[in-house]
Amino acid sequence: MKYQSALRWMIPIIFVLALFAAAMGLFYETPGTPYSYTNHRDETVLINGHGLYYFDTVSSAAQQQGNDIVTLTVGLPLLVISTWLAFRGSLRGQLLLAGTLGFIFYTYMSMSMLTAYNALFLVYVTLFGLSLYAFVLTMLSFNLADLPRHFSERLPYGWIAAIMFVIGGFLTLAWLGRIVPPLLADTTPVLDNTTTLVIQAMDLVLIVPLSILAGVLLLRRSAWGYLLASVAMLKGVTLGLAVSMMSVNMMRAGVAESLVIMVPFLMITLLNLVMAGLLLRNVREQRLSIGD
Repeated sequence: MKYQSALRWMIPIIFVLALFAAAMGLFYETPGTPYSYTNHRDETVLINGHGLYYFDTVSSAAQQQGNDIVTLTVGLPLLVISTWLAFRGSLRGQLLLAGTLGFIFYTYMSMSMLTAYNALFLVYVTLFGLSLYAFVLTMLSFNLADLPRHFSERLPYGWIAAIMFVIGGFLTLAWLGRIVPPLLADTTPVLDNTTTLVIQAMDLVLIVPLSILAGVLLLRRSAWGYLLASVAMLKGVTLGLAVSMMSVNMMRAGVAESLVIMVPFLMITLLNLVMAGLLLRNVREQRLSIGD
């Protein structure tokens, strides 16, 4: 139980700060209306002009509020449930906890670096740091030598690996398709009033390699394959729901979203959800404490 004492104080802080940040994003309001702005790249955008995301574009604010909705309704309840199960020695709980912390880590890493500066900047940074280290401690808590025997032979290895490859391939093609053509034409891709492509960088560095590596190692029945695929799959559910809600919220705000990106992502999220359910169903429970 060498990591449980640290997680016992880290996770409640993460919960309270994420609850506060998401609630402020959704419910804090200020007077104002959207206004047009032309930035230093001669890119004309519509600035939100009200609320916590005052200086973000209407598109970015809609995405951030979509993410806030999923954090409040899915991410934080999962954090409570998975923590309770994990501390009781449930392997499913530990896997859910790692996936949920991965979602929170990814979310507030992007909020720290992509959201226009506001009064919650230090809250985002604290959540980014705490969730990163809590995620690392949770990953270190698994007994890799013993892990494979806790998965049933009925686990759909091939299908889960295929989903991992599809996610990695889809994100690679989608983001390189946005980056490479303007690069070859010596122009700048649409940045939506940001300075660079933060989400694309995060996905190409973190999500794509993780997905491909997890799929390969799972097909080889490696212990790391079981762990990485499980965590990537469970994290992908929350992240997929967040991106889906972002798309819905963008349409509600009147922001056009590319169907080429949105429809495949919705389909992948649905498949990911089904595979995550099958994965958890095929875990043979054990009674362990985090850190054993």
